Amino acid sequence: MKVEKGKTFRYIFVNEAAFLFAKLPIDFIGKKLQEVSTGETAAILQREYSIVCETKQNHSYIDQIKAENGGIIHAESVLTPILDEQDEVKYIVSITRDITESIMEKRQLHESKQRYRSLIENNLDAVFTVDLDGVIHDINPAGLKLIGRSEEEQPIFSLYELINEENTLFYDSFRKCKLTESSQSIDCKLISHNGNKMSVHTKFVPIKVNHATRGIYVILRDISERTKTAEKIRYMSFHDQLTGLYNRRALMEDINLEIKRAETEQVAFALMTIDLDRFKYINDTFGHIVGDQILLKVAERLLEFKNYRCHVYRQGGDEFNILLSNTNRQETASFAQRIISSFANSFYLNSHEYYISPSIGISMYPHDGENIETVIKNADEALFRVKERGKAHYQFYRSDMTSSLSNVISLETKLRKAIQKKELKLYYQPQIDLNGYTFNSFEALLRWESLSLGVVAPNDFIPLAEDTGLIISIGNWVIETACEQIKVWKALYNKDVRIAVNISPKQFQQPNFIEVIRTSIQKFKIKPSMLEIEITEGLMGNIKEAIPILRKLKELDVIISVDDFGTGYSSLSYIKQFPIDVLKIDQSFVKDVVTNAKDAAITTTIIHLGQNLGMEVIAEGVENKEQEDFLKKANCQKAQGYYYSKPLTCEAAEQFLRGF
Repeated sequence: MKVEKGKTFRYIFVNEAAFLFAKLPIDFIGKKLQEVSTGETAAILQREYSIVCETKQNHSYIDQIKAENGGIIHAESVLTPILDEQDEVKYIVSITRDITESIMEKRQLHESKQRYRSLIENNLDAVFTVDLDGVIHDINPAGLKLIGRSEEEQPIFSLYELINEENTLFYDSFRKCKLTESSQSIDCKLISHNGNKMSVHTKFVPIKVNHATRGIYVILRDISERTKTAEKIRYMSFHDQLTGLYNRRALMEDINLEIKRAETEQVAFALMTIDLDRFKYINDTFGHIVGDQILLKVAERLLEFKNYRCHVYRQGGDEFNILLSNTNRQETASFAQRIISSFANSFYLNSHEYYISPSIGISMYPHDGENIETVIKNADEALFRVKERGKAHYQFYRSDMTSSLSNVISLETKLRKAIQKKELKLYYQPQIDLNGYTFNSFEALLRWESLSLGVVAPNDFIPLAEDTGLIISIGNWVIETACEQIKVWKALYNKDVRIAVNISPKQFQQPNFIEVIRTSIQKFKIKPSMLEIEITEGLMGNIKEAIPILRKLKELDVIISVDDFGTGYSSLSYIKQFPIDVLKIDQSFVKDVVTNAKDAAITTTIIHLGQNLGMEVIAEGVENKEQEDFLKKANCQKAQGYYYSKPLTCEAAEQFLRGF
């Protein structure tokens, strides 16, 4: 460009590349800048060239040009002045180059840095950028907050200043990250700026540049609350809620450890089961609040004996345990006597004085048992003998002690605690639809799996439960458990599975019987028709009492079935009057249905009777295919028995469910 007076710039030479790039007219030579370019472009060029005239120095600028394809081209122009003898600008040479690619790379790099900074700066986890020696070079805001520092006080310091020196796992993980160039993680304690310690989950991530590790990101997450919660849950799972003593779960684990130690060191240990005499009378007379306060004082007294060899536990109720390590029979006897003597002193509560004595049963390992179950069972058996012989003393287990099953009182005691100890279980026997060979219902059968007695047959404990009135609480538990199971299976398999529960005459006659069922249905939000109430014909003896209860059951929309039909008061009049949905044919008829003409006739009659009255009929005790074929031919709707499945645990029943 030739420079003329008044900062006028005239074109005198343009090379081919510039001619094409600037899209100049053919006759541009000798024309002024404004004659070739107009508007904003001319104004920009005028301004930039004028700067060179004024400064007489090289000058560069960047502008954007719209390309033919609609894109933007970034161009950098360098203006160089040529001076004459009077040091005036005579010419200006402009060299322009396309820097679009460079600009885009810089922009991408800038955006990448911004994304990286955004990820780091806004991360809720603390992020430390450290070199391979552990020196911290950068900390994000979350990191500063975690260690209690501000941005102003961010001098370079070592990561190791934040970690307890004894935490070798931290150093090992950091070193392993450097050596293996792979991420590592560890939970450890962090020391903040003010000296507080907190639990953190730490991740070490190598910083790789050109395939070489140049540093490490240390990412910290505060897990103090989670750790406290976990510790609280662990404490609650191993401690009794009332007294703070170790509970049964802790006892089981400690006995297991003692057995292993005893095997290694060839030593013995003793388990004492302690029951408070006449404690029930205190509870009944003064109430459970006073009873709980007494239990707390008993726990305090037993803890006076605690040392590195003696640990105290509460099973529940008024039952405690003491585990005495590395001992013999003589030392254990002396220890038991000391416990009994300590209870000679009364307990004071709210200006009242209470006297309580303990009964203690003792089993020794390995003499009285070589596993957890046997050691506990034999200590319980020894305690029972103490109670039999007058209480307030101790008794070692003896091998000649007969099974407590033979003693009704002992059986009752253990049955009373069966629900509390979660020894009662529901087993489920499938009821098969004979038409399509499908199934959608179970009968719930009660089982007692005693920790001390083993499996107790229903014929042994159900009559006892009836006699003692325990059948009421047990029956209520069965109803609630069945309703809960219906809800669980609905959620797991999206199936409506009906469960039938047997109702005893005593439970049926309870004033709150209907309310118990209604409450369980509402509690677990199940369809009432998924619960089946099985009653026996014996309940039909008193029609005036039975009809109102059965009608209220139907108002709830539960299913009502008559169990063992044909063996009791089989009167057609109650079949007509009662709102019955299901008849169950007793297995005594089904057993010989193929070989006995009378049983066949009775079974067929019951099936036809039920069908004509619009009732479902279920045959019990089916054990072979011949019986099934007979029932199918007679158009019986459902059957259950060992031919299809024995009663199943909850887990096995779920497998059965998945199979259908």
